[in-house]
Amino acid sequence: MSNVLVLVDHIGGVVPRAVGELATFGKRIGSVTAVVCSSQSASLIPQLSSFSIDKVIVCEGVEFEKYSVGATAQALQQVVAKESPRAVLITSSARGKEIAGRLAVRCEFGLITDAIDVSAEVIATQSVFGGSTTVHSSISHGVPIVTLRSNSVDVQIGSTAPVIENLSVSYDGVDKAVVTSLEPAVKGGRPELTEASIVVSGGRGTDGNFAPVEEIADLLGAAVGASRAATDAGWYPHSNQVGQTGKTVSPQLYVACGISGAIQHRAGMQTSKTIVAINKDPDAPIFDVTDFGVVGDLFAVLPQAIGALKAD
Repeated sequence: MSNVLVLVDHIGGVVPRAVGELATFGKRIGSVTAVVCSSQSASLIPQLSSFSIDKVIVCEGVEFEKYSVGATAQALQQVVAKESPRAVLITSSARGKEIAGRLAVRCEFGLITDAIDVSAEVIATQSVFGGSTTVHSSISHGVPIVTLRSNSVDVQIGSTAPVIENLSVSYDGVDKAVVTSLEPAVKGGRPELTEASIVVSGGRGTDGNFAPVEEIADLLGAAVGASRAATDAGWYPHSNQVGQTGKTVSPQLYVACGISGAIQHRAGMQTSKTIVAINKDPDAPIFDVTDFGVVGDLFAVLPQAIGALKAD
């Protein structure tokens, strides 16, 4: 059976749900081998037990914290040489795409980024040009390296304990950009924007008042996003911007509140499974991509929705 490598790119010692999605995609292709590159492997491995993973290769060392993506790319290169996989799957985050790019250059393999699906034949699907075009592509040279957007597939739950294998890796001095300090991003109680299964976003229609947007987001257990107009106006942090120049999200449910739906914004959320929009303008472009639309003032609509959710 073909072997697929999946990178466990953890965040602060926590394995994200996206790793389970990579494993689910990997199962279509063959057996799944997760690669853990960390000095915290003892705490990470138990977190993989609920995913469909057949084997875990552990590359232990402080180098991954000290040299970050450079060390991870070098370790992956050595795992690829040992395993001769059918494909390498990595989460399509900024960090994941940098690791994938470095690995592709080192191994001289082809690379596909920001895929939303991958088939058993390792044919990747991408949504491009603001979601107006769907592209199916494959790699013609070397082992395919594919980065996949979070929330692109339902996680397949695993049922067997994976085999654990330790691998000693070396570093050749290249890519050793030293990380002198690490400062974790300040996180609140809401899910990470790109990982969340529900996202509620506010735009120009909020007029800077995100209180009802945040309240309904908290009731739904959702992340809060914002349009470029809202972040440029200083109403919400740029780190929460959804769109072509912000973050790309593909949640199960996306709620757009007071967002007109310019192509820049739609490019970052159009692959959401279900889209709901609230806007006073019945001709707003956002309604072209919504599953459910409410024509009305968000300050009248959201309080009613919040009341209904609290009543339940």
